[in-house]
Amino acid sequence: MHKPDMVKLLREIQAVDFAIYELALFLDTHPNDRKALEDHNNLVARSRQLKAQYEERFGPLRLDSPSRFPWQYINDPWPWEITY
Repeated sequence: MHKPDMVKLLREIQAVDFAIYELALFLDTHPNDRKALEDHNNLVARSRQLKAQYEERFGPLRLDSPSRFPWQYINDPWPWEITY
């Protein structure tokens, strides 16, 4: 396993997902802000891309992710086991 690459990718996913949630909260109070909506949609696309890249390289990221045989989700470290 390429642990430094895995952690770097996980951090990027977390940063992008954090920005998505922040923009969603902003859009709750500013629903007509076109730029914020465009940024939100671009980040959602980026998040999907990063998650697909992670899963291709390191295996399932979430329980609802497809898995190769045998079941791989259990092989990944639990969130509290990852050293950042």
